[in-house]
Amino acid sequence: MAWRIVFILLISSVLSACSSKPYVVKSVEDTEDTIEKEIYVVTHAWHTGFVVPAKEIQTRFPMLKKRFGSTPYLEFGWGDKAFYQAEEITTGITLSAIFWPTESVIHAVAVPEMPNEYFPNNEIEKLCLSDGEYSSLIKFISNSFHKNQDGNILELKSGIYGNSQFYKGVGDFHIFNTCNKWTAKGIKSAGMDISPIIKLTAGSIMNYIREHNQALISTSNGQTSAVLHNVVVCQ
Repeated sequence: MAWRIVFILLISSVLSACSSKPYVVKSVEDTEDTIEKEIYVVTHAWHTGFVVPAKEIQTRFPMLKKRFGSTPYLEFGWGDKAFYQAEEITTGITLSAIFWPTESVIHAVAVPEMPNEYFPNNEIEKLCLSDGEYSSLIKFISNSFHKNQDGNILELKSGIYGNSQFYKGVGDFHIFNTCNKWTAKGIKSAGMDISPIIKLTAGSIMNYIREHNQALISTSNGQTSAVLHNVVVCQ
């Protein structure tokens, strides 16, 4: 009987992760004159995040423009507040992050050059998004920031590498609502057929993108995409 209760609780937790904040955003329909936008997914060991052109999200949040200036790209990652910001990772912090719902943060990093040049030792995959898909992804990332009554995002500690900053996030971090689940939700928001429920690892995220890109290449008429370092190149 006990194992059945544990199993039911486990399944309930997995299913509830889909409805955990930040929520998936419904993809916006495109206009006829859509232009493809390049975004990147980058791994940091077990963690994944997005690198996106800075202009649109800085328009939404002038504080990001003030903080990072005219950087061409910004990287965003979502994670556990204590674990992500910790100067020293302890067993207690790790166990708390995994097994107990905890507050979240957004880590924002200025990327002053092409992402593959800025992160030469990291696994990076590129996605080509339409205007509507790109806008939906930016809305998802924007919705991941906590905002005060004036609509301003809340700055926390300095970030952990490069020109970076932590901000208060939306939603609780736990074993069924992780940074990789957040990335999967962002990809889902961009209109792709990904199931955030089963995307628990960085490897599963990157494998999905590679398979997605390979499928595009396989069906391409030779005019819309090409391959460079295992990623799709927007034309």
